[in-house]
Amino acid sequence: MKTGPRFRMPFKRRFYKKTNYKKRLGLLLSDKPRLVIRKSLKHIKAQIIKYEPDGDKTIVSADTKDLGKLGWKYSTSNLPAAYLTGLLIGKKSKKKKIDGVVVDLGIERNIKGSKLYAVVKGAIDAGLEIPFSEEAFPSEDRIKGLHIAKFSKEKGEAYKNQFSKVKPDNIAEDFEKVKQKIMKG
Repeated sequence: MKTGPRFRMPFKRRFYKKTNYKKRLGLLLSDKPRLVIRKSLKHIKAQIIKYEPDGDKTIVSADTKDLGKLGWKYSTSNLPAAYLTGLLIGKKSKKKKIDGVVVDLGIERNIKGSKLYAVVKGAIDAGLEIPFSEEAFPSEDRIKGLHIAKFSKEKGEAYKNQFSKVKPDNIAEDFEKVKQKIMKG
């Protein structure tokens, strides 16, 4: 019975399965900043967060929305956009003198080769030290978006509404241009 004298109400975030406090404690005990990666249907957000007793402090933040300023005109929810976001947060964190982080994926499922691991790969390529296995990362062709261009060419006009912004035929070249802008700046 939930109203008895021995009943102890669980934490609200645990009850709604938003926070796993055991995993969070493990990440906080490392005493390193956390690379927190969250995704929605349209965007991917990466933040470097440091624990402090009065509350977590966000040190650096990057979002796929920031890629539009750098010339990215394709979807902000695909794998190349995720990699570029990881590259962007890695460069921003190096300016703030952050060298190593631990990855916090939250309640997201760990799927090998997913967008979340593309963000991690981008952060590692930018110079952050993150303990990770190479097997989890997506292939270079998928990171560059060649699978998107191939799909577009195979399906042709049948899927023209799926690529509403821009035809993805030149996605690999545009990916390299945006990557060079991030690496320079």
